Amino acid sequence: MLSDSDQPISHRTVWALAGPMILSNLTVPIVGAVDTAVVGHLSGSYHIGAVALGALIFSFLYWGFGFLKMGVTGYIARAYGSRNDREICDFLLRFVAISLTAGILIVFLGKPLINLALYILDSTERVESLASDYANIRIWSAPAALCVFVFTGVFVGLHNTRMALVLQLVLNLTNLVLDLLFVPVLNLGVPGVAWATLIAEYSAALLGFFLLRQHLMQAIRNTRMHELFDSHTLKHLAVTNGNIFVRTVCLMFCFAFFTDQSARHGELILAANTILMHLQTFMAYGVDGFAHATEALGGGAYGARQRKRFLRVVRLTTLWALLTACFFSLLFLVAGGTIIGWFTNLFTIAELSKQYLPWMIVLPLFSFLSFQLDGLFIGVGHTRQMRNAMLLSTAGYLLLAYFFQSWMGNHGLFLALICFMTLRAITLLCYYPAIVRSIHVQTG
Repeated sequence: MLSDSDQPISHRTVWALAGPMILSNLTVPIVGAVDTAVVGHLSGSYHIGAVALGALIFSFLYWGFGFLKMGVTGYIARAYGSRNDREICDFLLRFVAISLTAGILIVFLGKPLINLALYILDSTERVESLASDYANIRIWSAPAALCVFVFTGVFVGLHNTRMALVLQLVLNLTNLVLDLLFVPVLNLGVPGVAWATLIAEYSAALLGFFLLRQHLMQAIRNTRMHELFDSHTLKHLAVTNGNIFVRTVCLMFCFAFFTDQSARHGELILAANTILMHLQTFMAYGVDGFAHATEALGGGAYGARQRKRFLRVVRLTTLWALLTACFFSLLFLVAGGTIIGWFTNLFTIAELSKQYLPWMIVLPLFSFLSFQLDGLFIGVGHTRQMRNAMLLSTAGYLLLAYFFQSWMGNHGLFLALICFMTLRAITLLCYYPAIVRSIHVQTG
């Protein structure tokens, strides 16, 4: 397989990879926003809370397996940089097998997992009942959802973010259209949101198998089973992806903690905070396009042992991530109130959301670097350091959240979130010089 590792890194190179991923990523919160909006126009704030808690359960179940996407991206990017086509196909097949196995296991364990999650998440009986209906439908999409993670990561690692965009567009546009059909038209309510997601995830998974069929068939033809799953390879996969898993679980725990604490302040605060966190999600997915570019370009330069190229990738992608964060801060400053109105026509919730909007205006400036550094560490495979940084940041966040809430209430919860993002960036930066030193050969 030909590699473009000898092509110069420019702003155009960065945007060629980041642009499709930004478009792809932004379709994700758009669907989440539509999920909230279609139920936000139903009578009662508990519909919004139910979708928020139901989606939170799958953030744990699926995003906890985010190592499937992030791990395969790093492996594929480094193999792509070293021009090892055989290794690319082997890692694709390994991760598909892992995703299917994990997805089937989630389906079998779905009922107790859902019950446990609803027991831990403290909300009203109406919210929990509807959230249970949502979760028990969507659980059946687990194998498809995890395969989509793998396929997206493979395309990013191959520097083919256009195909990653196609995959995500099929997933999210199908979800969006079915949301608008099932809830406002067919009046299926919260379960309709779950059915829309399930159908969309299987549609995207089938497309992914089709697009990568040649790589999969090549791996099946050329790889013996004992080579594909030899003990040394499995041990390396377990360690690397175990670190990513711990990091992702910690991240999702922190956002789950935010939602849980919001629910403890009452249904209105939960609904308002849910709407505001959609703004943060829009920003995160936009900035994350440059993190994906860092994974692919940085991982490729690292695999090719090109230090100067690696450093230029870091500089250019970080610059554009900062500019994108500034754009979102300005957007929320100018049009935040209007955006909130798109989510709900309930006056009390809208006004409460506007009261806490200033936190969303400043949050992008404090959080973009943590996303950018995550992409860097995944691309080069330094997952142990990323895990340690996240553990320290999580501990700091929990302590600050309890302290600030006792002093400032819901405002304190947002202040703790800003501190969490800042801690993530600081702890990761402490490990960055060692990554640069580890690139021994400097060839440009």
